[in-house]
Amino acid sequence: MTKPAALWQSITDALRAEIAQGAFRAGARLPTEAELARRFDVNRHTIRRALSQLAQDGLVQSRRGAGVFVRMTPVPYQIGARTRFRQNLLSAGRTPSRRLLHLGVQSASATEAQALGLSPGAPVHVAESVSFADDLPVSLSRACFCATQFPALATALRAHGSVTAALADSGVSDYTRKSTRLTGHNADAVQARHLQIATGDALILSESVNIGPNGTPVEYGRTFFVGARVELVLE
Repeated sequence: MTKPAALWQSITDALRAEIAQGAFRAGARLPTEAELARRFDVNRHTIRRALSQLAQDGLVQSRRGAGVFVRMTPVPYQIGARTRFRQNLLSAGRTPSRRLLHLGVQSASATEAQALGLSPGAPVHVAESVSFADDLPVSLSRACFCATQFPALATALRAHGSVTAALADSGVSDYTRKSTRLTGHNADAVQARHLQIATGDALILSESVNIGPNGTPVEYGRTFFVGARVELVLE
């Protein structure tokens, strides 16, 4: 007589099948232990055992304070002479999107002014946004542009949602990467909330300067990439 499967094993099999069928996409957070316990009418210890098996199988990973997430293959992100968010994600077979958090005019900090070749305190457009791959947040960015050089850039950014298209509307038909500086960081509470990760998770900060065809700086950017979700590839 075949011995019936343990409850935790049956739950493991059910969740494994749902992950395989796409009910939980790569990078998505699973329901909490309490929610799964109610769903399967078992105690949380049984759920914990099932999730532990899924983790051993390499299907999920636990992030302290954030929950249990379906493992995903990091998105390869090319950094080279022409670094374009949308094209990078499309080339990797992912669907790109971006949510604008803030867009306004501010006085340039000393760092922003130096990067853009401006005087400290000069007016700059500041665009802060979260970028997504298949609806999963992969980066949090702050981009600055000279407001005097590009007075209508904010309108173009709102209309297009794309830096490349907005700069094209402002007369910059092409731009290239002048410099990139990469450093490691740990997510603070605000970054973690926007990126749907745990406070303290690994981030990679990319500080970059883009220039127009005549060599004039057109954009200074600071982008925090989620270390577990993006693989930066330097060309």
